[in-house]
Amino acid sequence: MSNLLEETKTALGGHGKTFADITWIGCDEFQIPISDFIKCADHEYDDGYGSPKVAQDLLVVGTDFWLERHEYDGSEWWEYKEYPQMPKEVRHVHRVMGGMWETLESLNRKGEHHE
Repeated sequence: MSNLLEETKTALGGHGKTFADITWIGCDEFQIPISDFIKCADHEYDDGYGSPKVAQDLLVVGTDFWLERHEYDGSEWWEYKEYPQMPKEVRHVHRVMGGMWETLESLNRKGEHHE
């Protein structure tokens, strides 16, 4: 069993964040008052295998991060995401797709030019 409010505090705290760092909570379609989330989330739920209990589109958003719900076979958790920093280095590439499970780096190694 898990308490969604405590789970949220733990997920935030693990990355040096608190509720004070939250800008909004909701989904892609609308936001909800943070006070509503706190009231609704302060309940126990079964976070184990089976079916997800927490709204799968629920987002907790800060200025430079967000939490989104993930689940596998009914086991569910918060996944912490940060906005990526733009790299300073610029590279010209000749491929952005091909192969299986490739990266931009591996697709564009120096000296390898595949058509």
